[in-house]
Amino acid sequence: MSKEPEFTLGIEEEYLLVDTDTMELAAAPDALMASLSDDLGDTVSPEFLRCQVEIGTPVCPDIRSARDHLQRLRAAVADRAAEHGLAPISAGCHPMADWRSQDHTDKDRYNQLARDLGGVAHRMLICGMHVHVGIPDPAQRIDLMNQLTYFLPHLLALSASSPFWLGEDTRLASYRTTVFGDMPRTGLPPQMKGWDEFERSVAALTDVGVIEDSSKIWWDLRPSSKYPTLETRICDACPRIDDAVTLAALIQATLRMLWRLSRRNIRWRQYEPFLISENRWRALRYGTTEGLIDFGAGSIIPFDRIAEDWLALIAEDADALDSQPFVARLRKMVAQGSASERQRRVYSDAMADGADPQAALQSVTRHLVAEFREAPE
Repeated sequence: MSKEPEFTLGIEEEYLLVDTDTMELAAAPDALMASLSDDLGDTVSPEFLRCQVEIGTPVCPDIRSARDHLQRLRAAVADRAAEHGLAPISAGCHPMADWRSQDHTDKDRYNQLARDLGGVAHRMLICGMHVHVGIPDPAQRIDLMNQLTYFLPHLLALSASSPFWLGEDTRLASYRTTVFGDMPRTGLPPQMKGWDEFERSVAALTDVGVIEDSSKIWWDLRPSSKYPTLETRICDACPRIDDAVTLAALIQATLRMLWRLSRRNIRWRQYEPFLISENRWRALRYGTTEGLIDFGAGSIIPFDRIAEDWLALIAEDADALDSQPFVARLRKMVAQGSASERQRRVYSDAMADGADPQAALQSVTRHLVAEFREAPE
């Protein structure tokens, strides 16, 4: 029997910077990025747009370590940004910003990206959260990718944090997902027979010079191009650190559950991408409010029941990973509603109090600033 992977964790988050007075987007000053680099080294970097900052934790042995690193990174970005009259928010989209007014970072790789993708790149005023889980065996990475795909809509529904775009309520829970879908090589990962097939598929594009490596494959879930990890990329950026940590813990425990079943020659049933895509659509449209399709049961299941079934599936694995309190917080996430629902409530309350739409959107953005600053429970 092969050795159990350590299921190490790494979390990457993208933040937007806003002016603390107007709540409008603001470009990161060079002095801010320099101070962050001094404080945090290579765990912080600029992103494609100048109003964005990206952070990434080191490799973490467990979810507690990942939470502590994430808390430190968020606090450092918030504190340094405040010195420049700015504040970070972590959400799939800014509630009222116009992508046409943003400039991209003047670096070779970003300039090349802008040339390659044209107008599609300029609309990428979106932020996500990526979770890496260490799976050293490449063949196992592909096998677990094929099975974890079933759970991607669940993760998207829970993370949905982007209901507004250009100041309008899109009536979607995750508008970010639709924007990112304009990019090539996105969406659900294909079902692959093994690592060799993945390498051949990548080589078919690199050999003709379409992409330089697999880092330009932006599926919702992929083998990382840099690390021996499986990288979950479907989540909107989470306003609250506790939500981000809960999702990371769920991903880690679910992968261990799938690995554990494989030790008993049991596999999670793989459904056609056509069917998984329907749940993916339900997740980006409704978040957690309308449930997802259970294809085995042949019915739509409400999210509170999904949560209980999911927690039962991974209970043994959460115990093994010492992450039980973190995954159990799934119940609270479902009960409180998604970040998209919270933003809509803030907007509705502001309008009811007599605010005009622009002021109500500013209230939503201030709400996101406040949630970013919340300390972990």
